[in-house]
Amino acid sequence: MSSIMTNAAAMTALKTLQQTNSKIEETQSRISTGYQVAEASDNAAYWSIATTMRSDNKALSTVQDALGLGAAKVDVAYTALNSAIEVIDEIKSKLVAAREPGVDRTKIQSEIAELQNQLSSIAESASFSGENWLAVDSAAADYTATKNVVSSFSRASDGSVAVSTIAIDITTLELYDANDQSGILDSTFTTTGAGAVTVSVSSLDITALGIDDADIDDMISAVDAAFQQMTTVASNLGATKSRIDMQTSFVDNLMDAIDRGVGQLVDANMEEESTKLQALQTQQQLGIQSLSIANSNAQTILSLFQ
Repeated sequence: MSSIMTNAAAMTALKTLQQTNSKIEETQSRISTGYQVAEASDNAAYWSIATTMRSDNKALSTVQDALGLGAAKVDVAYTALNSAIEVIDEIKSKLVAAREPGVDRTKIQSEIAELQNQLSSIAESASFSGENWLAVDSAAADYTATKNVVSSFSRASDGSVAVSTIAIDITTLELYDANDQSGILDSTFTTTGAGAVTVSVSSLDITALGIDDADIDDMISAVDAAFQQMTTVASNLGATKSRIDMQTSFVDNLMDAIDRGVGQLVDANMEEESTKLQALQTQQQLGIQSLSIANSNAQTILSLFQ
């Protein structure tokens, strides 16, 4: 039955066209934004997970920056320690040379004094971002014996978060301490020879009154002990440096993995969406034609009365 009051065919065609247009808008939105889940209304669960993980990735980016800063501080101290070890080794060689009969100890002491000045210069220069771990003042208000480098950010299954750090005890690194002279190079020792004196590696003097071979032997032993201690410290600091480098690489890879995981949840498949858009556009054209045909039925009824 044909009716001029209710055009069922046109209503059906219109409803179908509206649904097609809605799907086209949704597909075009995915193509333009690149996201299948751009808002909570698209998929509340996936959107919540993605938003949380993006926030965590931002925190990991800050951790990456902190690791970079920590690595720079460790590298400066490590480089300075290696240079200081070379100088200490040279001082030991000069002391051994001073044991040879007939040598001019005054000239050797002049060379040792310059090497001592070099040690001081190396320690004072080992500063990065206002921090110096080799030349310190343990009485300073901002002094802390343990330096912490932020190394990771994690989220537990219950949603709680935690920040981990790598601790570095700088009391083992200190070459000089302006407060109590407890640094490796300014700790005092007393020689046992005829010209017994109380000196440190940074202040030893082979030209002092009464210094004999036994005193120089004690100095050589003290310098060698400092050399061994600095070598051990540099080895430990090198291990810390390697750990920070590995952690930096891990955090970088972790951030990439999180990005990939979030992408799997919310990113749109552009090949699929493009194919879907073409199909929907074809359906839209057919829907328009179908609606046009349905609307023409009224004209057909009018011709019956002519």
